[in-house]
Parts: sequence; structure tokens; C-alpha cells
Amino acid sequence: MKKKEGNRFRAWKNNLYALRLGWQMAPGAIVHMAVSRVLGYFEWLFYSAFFMRYVINAMETEQEVSSILIFLGITVTVFALTSLYQNYLNGKVMPIMNAQIHKKLNLRLFEKATNVELSCFEDSGFYNRYTLATENAANKLIETIQNIWGVIFGVIAAGAAFYLMYDVDKLSVLFVLFPIIGNFVFNRGLSRIDFDRNKDMAPYNRRIAYINRVMYLADYAKEIRLTDVFALMRRDYREAIKGVADVTRKYTPKAMVLHWFRVMFTFTFIFEGVLIYGAYRTLVNHSMSLAQLAVLTSMMVSSTWILIGFTESLVTSFRNGLFVDNLRTFMEYEEKIPEDYQGADPGNKIESIEFRNVCFSYKDKEVIRNLSFELRGGKTYALVGHNGAGKSTIIKLLMRFYDPSSGEIFLNGRNIKEYELQKYRRLFATAFQDFQIFSLSVMENVLMRKGTPEDEAEVVRALTLAGVYDKVQTLPDGIHTILTKEFAEDGAVLSGGEYQKIVVARAFVQQCPVKIFDEPSSALDPIAEYNLFESILQDGKDKTMLFISHRLSSVQNADWVFMLENGTIIEQGSHRKLMQGKGAYADMYEKQAVNYLAADVASVQGSIFVADKEVAE
Repeated sequence: MKKKEGNRFRAWKNNLYALRLGWQMAPGAIVHMAVSRVLGYFEWLFYSAFFMRYVINAMETEQEVSSILIFLGITVTVFALTSLYQNYLNGKVMPIMNAQIHKKLNLRLFEKATNVELSCFEDSGFYNRYTLATENAANKLIETIQNIWGVIFGVIAAGAAFYLMYDVDKLSVLFVLFPIIGNFVFNRGLSRIDFDRNKDMAPYNRRIAYINRVMYLADYAKEIRLTDVFALMRRDYREAIKGVADVTRKYTPKAMVLHWFRVMFTFTFIFEGVLIYGAYRTLVNHSMSLAQLAVLTSMMVSSTWILIGFTESLVTSFRNGLFVDNLRTFMEYEEKIPEDYQGADPGNKIESIEFRNVCFSYKDKEVIRNLSFELRGGKTYALVGHNGAGKSTIIKLLMRFYDPSSGEIFLNGRNIKEYELQKYRRLFATAFQDFQIFSLSVMENVLMRKGTPEDEAEVVRALTLAGVYDKVQTLPDGIHTILTKEFAEDGAVLSGGEYQKIVVARAFVQQCPVKIFDEPSSALDPIAEYNLFESILQDGKDKTMLFISHRLSSVQNADWVFMLENGTIIEQGSHRKLMQGKGAYADMYEKQAVNYLAADVASVQGSIFVADKEVAE
């Protein structure tokens, strides 16, 4: 019982939260919603309680026709003005204000989504709540506010209707209990089922949405046509559809029973009951006149719809309160690493970066273990090791996408948690291995912001250093060509290596004291890789450089190399020192060198074969 009371209390708090949120974004819309609801209830009460009674009494007492016509004229005028206001409201005012709410709410959601830490998007529970919060959020918010006014003014209107019915016939008020039971008991149960069903369907709907997206995006088109991955997508799609169907079957029987009882109590019992009751009093015991029966019937219809509207608003508000709970929980989530964190200014000079006894676990799996090392400003460093050694995780910790489970990271002798996050991150220019290309121009993809004519020369320099400017020049609009065909039919689609070079150009174009390259040549051939690293070293003079690579041939010129395995450093030193040590680094380097040599020999042999064939021909 306490739990249910607590849920109801939280549902009402959520409704009040929705009202405050709507008021902050569009107070005019909130006022108009309230006025519209008041006028709606007023029309029902006025027509049944006053209009019908006045007309019938006037006819029975044989009042002058002129007074009746004046009353009718005033009534028609009031109703016409009310209708005009409602049409103006629904046709012009509310669409504009609803669009304003949509805009402001979505902006708040987007700002919140960009402020939460990266781990939130890797937490399926949080992500499910996020998708439920954002799905049709503005419409649900508007509906919630409308229902709040329906409840507030519905209480007043229902009380007035109850009193007026009691004034006509004392026993008739008993019939009012039927729609109350139908909506409070059965409709409330239906609302709970609806909420639980949507909650259980969320994981399946996410899977369906993902497959729908994959099936029409060009990025996946080649793999779908050249492999059997479509069969896997079809399997997952069928399983998701089956999951939706299973959830539907789970809740349908109980929902059908509750729906039947709701219809019977809300409509059938009250309307049929009133007609039978009125007919009995009028025709059997002659205790009610036909005029009274007409008034009672009109009052019963109006009162019933008022009560139905009130109870439905009440139940819907409870249901929407549960939906708003996802929105509120998301918006009120306290970030562990907020993007807008205000702290000390880190300055623009790098003297040292130090990891001190750093440990980090991801989903209870230890990824970094007791890691300690130091980078000195102006030097070039490399993090090397096999895939899964923890190299990329170190960069994410350094960038404060995550915080260590234990241990500390220092910049210039001060814990990086003490610095203003945005200013701290602006110290680093990064080119990530798991990069994304946006449906924007080449220039915007390099700058990652709106460009100006003054930026063009710097973008060209960065693309040249990355070794992709010659390719960009061949595109229809050069650096202003839109990449991908997501929204532009003439958009350019480049190779994986060319996209990677554009991402590397992002690091070149940024004037930061630290530059980080995470596997910048993974999609390049050895010659292109060599040229790229020459450009990186040329651009990185007098800057602190950090490479991440599993190709050791690309890090020979680093001042210091850290060899990682299972999230900890097993060897460190210069390339020459590590080769002399004949440890894990030297072993890995020699094995890779053999592969490169084999590839070069095969290439030479292939060239000789082609040349001999041409001579023979």
C-alpha cells in the first residue's frame, strides 16, 4: 500500500514538474490551455443546468416570446464567441506555441545528452530511459499539461454537476458512481498496463529501429549485398518482432477484461440506468413530469461527460506522470563528469602529464591495472601493444571521458579533476581510431565547427599534411564538397583510408599543445603510413605528441615508448633501448618487420612477373 501511495505521490510530483517545465518554455500556452478547459466545462454545465431548465420552465409558465428570444440570442452570442476563440486558439495560437515547446524542450534534451558522461550511452538501462524520455517528449508534455488543467477544473465542474443533479433528483446522483468506478478503477488499471507494456517493449523497439536504420543507410549497403549478414539482420528482426508480440500477448487478456468493465461502467450502466429510472418515475409512479425527465436526461448526459472527462484526465495524468518520470529522471540526472564543469584554468603550457597508480574497470572487468607513467612537455611518446592492451582506454581517461576507478591523473602537478573540463580538453587535438564522418562539407569535417573564409588556408594545409588534399581537389566543390550521400545526392563517398586522413587533418588544424593520434594509419598502406607519420612529426615540433599504435614501424622516432599488456606497462624506453633489451617489444617488432619484408618481396616479384609478361608479349 505504501509503495502504491508513493508511486501516486511521485506521479503527481511529475505532473507538477511537467507544468513548471511547460511554464518556463511557453507560459502563454499554459494559460490558453487552462482557459480552453474552463470554457469546455462551462459550456456543458450551462447548457444542461441552465439553458434546458430555462427553456422548459419558460414554456411551462408561458413567458413572453421576446424574453425567450433575448435569452437565446445572448446564449448563441456567448457560444459563438467561445467557438471563435477555440478555433483561433487551435488554428493559430497553439500550433505556434506547441512548436515553441517542441523547440525548447528538444534543445534542453540535446544539451543534457551532450553534458552527460560517455559511460551513460554505454549503459543499456540509462539509454533505454533516455530513449523513452525523448520519444515524442514534447507531445507528451503538452498532453500532460492539458490533463493537469482537466483535473483541476474537472474537480470544480464535477462538484457543480453533482450538486445540480442532486437539486433535480436526489437519487439520480447514485448513477454518477458508475463512470467514476469505470475510470478510476478500470481505466487506471489499463493505464498501468499500457505503461508496463511500453516499458517491456522498449528493448525490442530499439532493436527494430536499429535494423530499420541499417537497412537503408548506404554505409551498410556493400556488406549486406556481399555477405549473409542480411540473414542475421532478418533473424534479429524476427526475434524483436516476436518479443513485441510476446509482450502484447502477455498484457492483452487482462487489458481486454479491464476494457470491457470500463465500457460497461462508464457508459452502459449510467445511460441505460438513467433512462430506465426516469421512465419508471414518469410512466409508472408518475412522480416526475416529462419536463423534469428532459432536464434530468440532459443533466445526466452533461454530468456524465464532465465526470468522464475529469476521471480520464485524472487517470491520464497518472499515466503521463509515469512517462514524465523518465523525462524528469533524465533531466535531473547528476552527471559524474559534467561537460559544463567549472574549475581552474589549466593554462596553455604543458610541463607534465602523469598517471599515478591508475586503475579502471569497465562493467566489472578490469581494463587498466595499477598504471603509472609520466609524459614531459615537448616530447614525443608512443603507446604500443596488441589489440585490447588498454591503449585507447588510456586516452579516454586522459580526456576525462571516464574517471579512474582508483589512482589519479595529473596535469602540471595538479589533478585533472580540478580543471574546467572544456578548457582542459581544448589542450588536446585528437584523431580517434573509431572516428565518425558527418554529412557536412570537407572543410566542416576538418574544423568540426562553422568555417570562415579565413580558415580555408589552414584547412588546405591540414589536408596537405594528411596526404588527402590532392583527392579533395578532384571533388566537385573541393573542400566545400559535402561528404556522404545522406542528404546530398552529389555528396562524395571516399575510401576508408581517405576518411581516416581527413580525421587526422582535424588534429593538424587545431593549435593545441598536445596532439594525440589513435591508430592514425590503421587503414593505410605502409608507404602512406610512413608519409603520414613524417607529416605528424613535422607538424608536432615543440608540441607534446602521443601516438597509439600496434604497428611498431611507425613509432621508431618517438622519444619514448611504452609497451602495454593487459592494461599495464611491461616495458618502456627508446626504440633502440627496447630493441637492445630483446623483450616483448623487440619480439613484436621483428615479427612485424618480417611481414613487411614479405609483403615488399611479393610486391617486387609481382612487378617482375608483370614486366616479364609484357616483354614476352
